[in-house]
Amino acid sequence: MRLLGDLFLLLGASFLLLGAIGLVRMPDVYNRIQTGTKAVTLGALSVLLGIALIQPGWWAKLLCIAGFILFTNPVGSSTIARALFIAGVRPWQARPGGRTAADAKARIPLSAAEGSARRSAAPTAALTDEGQG
Repeated sequence: MRLLGDLFLLLGASFLLLGAIGLVRMPDVYNRIQTGTKAVTLGALSVLLGIALIQPGWWAKLLCIAGFILFTNPVGSSTIARALFIAGVRPWQARPGGRTAADAKARIPLSAAEGSARRSAAPTAALTDEGQG
């Protein structure tokens, strides 16, 4: 049981770490709320299960804690998301072609093929304009 408990502790710690990384990497507050709710809930429940396997006498207390987490995390996150939406915070939307606002300002091509297509299209357009004029 000790080994299984340690594995659940490690699994829970991994999900908690992924949740923390997701909070930093997600583009807007709605995605961050989702990351914080889903990954951290699963991580906390895995940690609680690992503790329950290591310390079987604590199962009643851990079950109460798990129930509290399962009840409050979804309610809290949806309430915060609804308040943000009512306050006018817009969800993040990807720009066409998967570009970010910083890419569009810097005029960074999506790929080398796109950059070469732009370069090869410009002289052709200039030749056709001269031929028609």
